[in-house]
Amino acid sequence: MTDEVTPTVLVVDFGAQYAQLIARRVREAHVYSEIVPHTITAAEVADRAPAAIILSGGPKSVNVEGAPRLDPAIYDLGVPVLGICYGAQLVALQLGGEVAGTGKGEYGRTRLEVTNPGVLLHEYPPATHDVWMSHFDSIVAAPDGFTVTARTADVPAAAFEDADRRLFAVQFHPEVHHTPQGQAILERFLYEGAGCSPSWTMRSIIDQSVEAIRAQIGDEKVICGLSGGVDSAVAAALVHKAVGAQLTCVFVDTGLMRKDEGDQVVETFRRHQGIELVHVRAADRFFERLAGVVDPEEKRKTIGELFIRVFEEAAGGLSDARFLVQGTLYPDVIESGTPDAAKIKSHHNVGGLPEDMDFELVEPLRALFKDEVREVGRELGLPDEIVWRQPFPGPGLGVRIIGEVTPERVAILQHADAVVRDEIKAAGLEREIWQAFAVLPDIRSVGVMGDERTYAYPIIVRAVTSEDAMTADWARLPYDVLERISSRVINEVRGVNRVAYDITSKPPGTIEWE
Repeated sequence: MTDEVTPTVLVVDFGAQYAQLIARRVREAHVYSEIVPHTITAAEVADRAPAAIILSGGPKSVNVEGAPRLDPAIYDLGVPVLGICYGAQLVALQLGGEVAGTGKGEYGRTRLEVTNPGVLLHEYPPATHDVWMSHFDSIVAAPDGFTVTARTADVPAAAFEDADRRLFAVQFHPEVHHTPQGQAILERFLYEGAGCSPSWTMRSIIDQSVEAIRAQIGDEKVICGLSGGVDSAVAAALVHKAVGAQLTCVFVDTGLMRKDEGDQVVETFRRHQGIELVHVRAADRFFERLAGVVDPEEKRKTIGELFIRVFEEAAGGLSDARFLVQGTLYPDVIESGTPDAAKIKSHHNVGGLPEDMDFELVEPLRALFKDEVREVGRELGLPDEIVWRQPFPGPGLGVRIIGEVTPERVAILQHADAVVRDEIKAAGLEREIWQAFAVLPDIRSVGVMGDERTYAYPIIVRAVTSEDAMTADWARLPYDVLERISSRVINEVRGVNRVAYDITSKPPGTIEWE
């Protein structure tokens, strides 16, 4: 799909937590964006022929030895460039300006004085405005030929541009909500500075995806694994729109699904979507293979490998199927390892698959963030109970059970998880919460129920807010909701005598526990 989309904006990642957010904000302006490493060369950029380049922030000082740099020849390609934070300092340093440590940084909300609006700050009259800063070094002087358009009390060149060369830089972060009119600034760069048009829409995404899928698959047969989550559901719907009866979906019931989800998957796709569906009940095989497995990565790889083996067996009469559809998303690709993002864990959709897999992959969602996937799903007519289903890991409850996965422990977690989701829904918080679920740790604790001493499992409740899962904050659930969840779990779920609430953000933690 990505090769067919124009224009493309390349977001150069210098290791900042905001690189993904910048890419999302560009897409919200209906312009396609991709994240690339800072090691990209001018020749590679020229081959890509992007409409624009945005340089992200970064955690290092541009003045320290070994700090990441941009190939300076990129500035001479004639491609519009916007530097943000570290990216702005890099533009200044590489083109002859001055960046120095003044001994005083700016973090958080900062007053910006607009002195000459230029192109980017055209909507800002000369005055002071709040922006969001996060830096220690300061841009003391802009390069020759650039016009300084704004300053702060500690940064003489907080924004500067060379409109003729279409080079722009801002020390602050326009991509965060804490910068009022930040999205308008990005859009002025995209539309006015780079000449992009807002043509990347859900309908164009679907049309381009369908065309790409048909080109890849041709007349061959294709199978898709339905996990019960929104990603595989939308991927299946897209492929079905493209090749129709050439697609057969295989729903492998691993025994690790959320409560009652298996029946809903079968009902939605077989009866309502009219898609050929093979339902494989393989819970016993998964439990047998997972016996004694406690390492998180080994669990993921064990589940992923058996999942593919079951697929190969389920193909049966589809022995000539060449292609396998997967619901890989852009955050999966990023988290599974880029030169500037340490590998956090192997994703079921990206890492950990057996090397001798007999299928070629079809990944129609590989360039999309989760909210974009939901939009595509709605456009394709999928029901809300599928489109708005919370993210669910490919290995299922296997990664929400710490330690060994057994039928008994899965049953406990399914029941507790159903209570958590039921109370979140009853409180009207489903759309505000990115994910809410239960975790079963590998410990037991003493409790008292009635007049008897108990020694049972605790349940950890995890609820987070996020935009794309790259970062997440723990959800501030109302106390009465937490109280109802705790009361119901302890009263209704046999084998549980304690409930705790996880208040860890990402980073430093991850959303899932394994």
